Amino acid sequence: MITALLVCVAALVLDQLLGEPRRGHPLLLLGALAKQVEQRLNPEGSGSVGAGVLGLLLVTLPPLVLLSLIYWWLPHWLQPVWAALVLWLALGLKSLGEHGEAVALPLAAGELEPARKAVGWIVSRDTDHLDTPGVATAATESMLENGADAVFASLFWFLLAGVPGVVLHRVVNTLDALWGYRNARFNYFGRGAARLDDVLGYLPARLTALTYALLGQTRSAFTCWRKQARHWDSPNAGPVMAAGAGALGIRLGGAAPYHGQWRQRPPLGQGVAPGAGSIRGAITLVRRGVLLWLITVALVVILVNVLQWLLV
Repeated sequence: MITALLVCVAALVLDQLLGEPRRGHPLLLLGALAKQVEQRLNPEGSGSVGAGVLGLLLVTLPPLVLLSLIYWWLPHWLQPVWAALVLWLALGLKSLGEHGEAVALPLAAGELEPARKAVGWIVSRDTDHLDTPGVATAATESMLENGADAVFASLFWFLLAGVPGVVLHRVVNTLDALWGYRNARFNYFGRGAARLDDVLGYLPARLTALTYALLGQTRSAFTCWRKQARHWDSPNAGPVMAAGAGALGIRLGGAAPYHGQWRQRPPLGQGVAPGAGSIRGAITLVRRGVLLWLITVALVVILVNVLQWLLV
């Protein structure tokens, strides 16, 4: 447990010092592989659920087996180093802040067009005609949800299952982002990836929602989580964003444009309309949450060691 904690700290330090690799990121290579597999197994959207499950296995198993075997083949003293490198590549804490600040900075200066362009890089909705609250809503939701997916879930699965756990979650979560759409092309083919991502994200999402609630406006966060999360399409994003919005004292959800049409989404949170401050507030919530997790794990390690000492 002490080694796992030290690996998490080392990976987070690497993330803060180096950020994401600018070239040759493994997730980009994974995306290229996923594209080739999808084109062969799902031509013109004709693939079935079974074809999607086969594609899921073909993309997931190679990195899972390879990275795990390398870990087990390494000398014992090098295994934590490899684990820290793998976890660093799975984390996205620094890039989360960079993407959020790229939206918040022009938004705070009243420069709407650059803010629209920046938020377009991190959300799937149409951003060309979003107003200031619409841009802030999109970016804040992205910070809260990606904090759960790219940061807390990676830490959770590493602490629970080591290198295989974090690799499995990160690959499946990436495939869900690529294939998990309810449209004509991916409705059947992407269903396996979407469902497995829901399963793997279930506990991390609720721990993330709890983290947001404890670090923000706690009563509001729990109220919004209890009353609003179940109305959201995603079973994991609902608790995360409802609790995050309540913790920040802002309103999220509502109407948003997708593929040329406005879609009315359930309301999340309560309080004021989002702005540049809410984007930065969400980033701060994620960063403080990481610190809380590290402190909690450290206290568990200390408690376990004290109990072991008392029982000897």
